[in-house]
Amino acid sequence: MAAVTKALPACPVETTLTLISDKWKVLVLRDLIPGTKRFGELKKSIGTVSQKVLTAQLREMEQSGLLTRTVYPEVPPRVEYTLTELGRSLKPILDAMYSWGEEYQAKQEE
Repeated sequence: MAAVTKALPACPVETTLTLISDKWKVLVLRDLIPGTKRFGELKKSIGTVSQKVLTAQLREMEQSGLLTRTVYPEVPPRVEYTLTELGRSLKPILDAMYSWGEEYQAKQEE
């Protein structure tokens, strides 16, 4: 697992937000929880993110140890992304965000 190069905040909540604070990162986590995906599958699922931004986010997540990137020596190259154990450990947080969002949406529709 790659070490995080930046000094982490003292507050654990802030540390978590530092790792997943970007909306694209949360969506990447959401898409990789079920299993490995290729770059094109992630881009298509996320939708409006640019290739440049998605690449940067994936690199940051790899550097943080949240996912692994596997490049297969093929033409054209095949690249797959998979959550690490650390990345999968964020599932309860995403589940809680999903539940909270559902409740919020339901209240807004009342």
